[in-house]
Amino acid sequence: EAGRCEISDLKQVEGEASCNSRKGKLIFFYEWNLRLSWKGTVKESGEKHKGSVEIPNLSEENEVDDTEINVSKKKGEGDVLKDLMRTEGTTKVREALRDYLKALKTEFTLGMILPTKATVCQEPATERKLSGHTMQDSVSSQSLDIVGVKIPTVKILMREIFNSPADELYSIFTTKELVQKFSKRPAVVEAEKGGKLQMFDGCVSGEYAELVPSQRIVLKWRCRSWPDEHYATVALNFKDMAAQTELQLECKGVPVSNEDSTRQCWKQQYFEEIRTLLQQSKDNME
Repeated sequence: EAGRCEISDLKQVEGEASCNSRKGKLIFFYEWNLRLSWKGTVKESGEKHKGSVEIPNLSEENEVDDTEINVSKKKGEGDVLKDLMRTEGTTKVREALRDYLKALKTEFTLGMILPTKATVCQEPATERKLSGHTMQDSVSSQSLDIVGVKIPTVKILMREIFNSPADELYSIFTTKELVQKFSKRPAVVEAEKGGKLQMFDGCVSGEYAELVPSQRIVLKWRCRSWPDEHYATVALNFKDMAAQTELQLECKGVPVSNEDSTRQCWKQQYFEEIRTLLQQSKDNME
């Protein structure tokens, strides 16, 4: 009845979050200083007002319900909106903080307690850390490309030599039976333009964008842990070198926070397993 308010911007993010795996137990540390902007409209008069929300210390020392949330408003009338933000608005902000902490303790920690070999698309490290300054600074200072859902991204380049002719290596990426052999899981492989790709129990998905037999494959490609609907563009170029093939990988649009895990995913879950498959095939022939 008082009017309508909304959080309009995330102005400042300072602090860090980290997680350690010790003796099979996860230990969390996080400390964030957040500043949000809000804007609102008074229902009766239609007046518009703005203000800010400060969260000076979101940390594991305090429960979310006890975390300090300060609401302020620019000078002038409209205290009815400030009161609305202090009551209903603060409740909504606490809900968002709970969602963040839930994600921190579930999605962010996927794969941290593992046997020695890392699970696909998950960081093999036993410690992870997130840190932030103001959102604008952290993006611009690293001169990162921003694509898709406007998140900072990087490009990954990799080169690998395989003891296999190009047509054989190409078929390993485009034949369902061979994909299932090296990935050791059921897969969806529709190797045609616009055809679907799904691997590693849905951990990796995408579609084929371009196929030039024995020469080039381009994929829309994503890991399940990435932001919704965000895809990287993966180009695989096969360079025939008689009995060997040089595979050149270019992966554009990888979220910055997933750079290491994506590189590990291609190295361990793709390239190493394909080498093993090629060796087994060679041994069987001999």
